[in-house]
Amino acid sequence: MPTTSARLLVLLSLLQTRRDWSGSALAERLAVSLRTVRRDVDRLRELGYPIAAGKGPDGGYRLGAGSDLPPLLFDDEQAIALTVALQIAATTEGNGLAEPAARALHTIRQVMPARLRNRINAVEVTAVSRPTSQPGAPVAGDLLHALGAAVQARETLRFDYGAQPSRRVEPHHVITWAGRWYLVAYDLDRDDWRTFRADRIALRTPNGPRFTRRELPGGDVTTFVTSRFRGATDASGDWPCRGTVILPLPATTVALYTRDGIVEELGRDRCRLTLGSWSWVSLAAAIARFDADIEVVRPAELATAFQRLATRFGAVTWTS
Repeated sequence: MPTTSARLLVLLSLLQTRRDWSGSALAERLAVSLRTVRRDVDRLRELGYPIAAGKGPDGGYRLGAGSDLPPLLFDDEQAIALTVALQIAATTEGNGLAEPAARALHTIRQVMPARLRNRINAVEVTAVSRPTSQPGAPVAGDLLHALGAAVQARETLRFDYGAQPSRRVEPHHVITWAGRWYLVAYDLDRDDWRTFRADRIALRTPNGPRFTRRELPGGDVTTFVTSRFRGATDASGDWPCRGTVILPLPATTVALYTRDGIVEELGRDRCRLTLGSWSWVSLAAAIARFDADIEVVRPAELATAFQRLATRFGAVTWTS
C-alpha cells in the first residue's frame, strides 16, 4: 500500500482530472476504504485545498476554487504545455502579461524535476507579432479584468481617454481586434456607440450606477465591430467562411493566438471567438487548435465541418 503522502498526491491528481467524484469511485481507484478517503480529504483541506463534499452514504467530492491558490499538481504533459504557453505570453508584445508570465515561468522551472527541465530547455518559443502601422501600448491585466467585470455587472464606467475629456459609458463588450484590446460601449455624453482602445483608457473610480443593456447596432458585436473597422488590416471580415464559437478559456489566453479575428470576453474563463478562413473545414481545424470544448454559435456549416473532422480523425490509421 502506498504511503499516506503518496496517496494524497494521487487523490489530488484524481480530483483535478474531472469535476465530480463519488466516494466509492475514489476508494476503488486508491484501493482503500471509504473511511480512508474521508480522512485523506480532510488532510487535503488542512493543506488549503477547498474540497466540497456531497451528502449521502457514498458522498461525493469536488475540488473547488478558494480564496488562496494552494499548491497544484501537474502531470508531465500539463507541465510542458504550461511552460510553452508562458513562454508565448512572456514574449508577446503589448499584452500586459509579459513580466508576470516571465516570473511564473522562472518559478515553475525552479521546481521542475531534471527530466522535465531538460525537455523544456530544448524548446525555446518566442511570439512574433504582425507589424502594425500604429502599435498599441501594453494593456495591464488588472485593467482588462476591471473592464470585463463592469461589463458583467452592467455598471457605468468613467475614464480619461488620452488627451480627450473624461468619458461616461455603458460598457458592452471587451474584445481584441488585430492584436489590440478594445472596449465596445455606449457613450452617454455623445449618445452613440463607440469603440475605445484599452491602452488609452485610464479608469476613474468608483464605477457609476447600473444600467439596462442596450441592443448593439447590427444585432451582435461581430457585425458592429467589422462594420466600424472595415478596411483595417484585418481580413476576418473578408474570408468566404466566418463562424463564431464559445470557448471555456480566458479571453487573454485566446487572444495570444488570434490576430485575424475577434475575441470577446464573457467572463474570467469564457470567451466568444469569431474567426474566418477559406473553407469551413479549415476554420474548424483552426478553432480546434485551442484544445478545449467548443460550442458553435453560428453558422450550421461550421458545426457540420466539426462533424466531418471528427469522422476523418476517427478513421486515422497509424503504421509503426
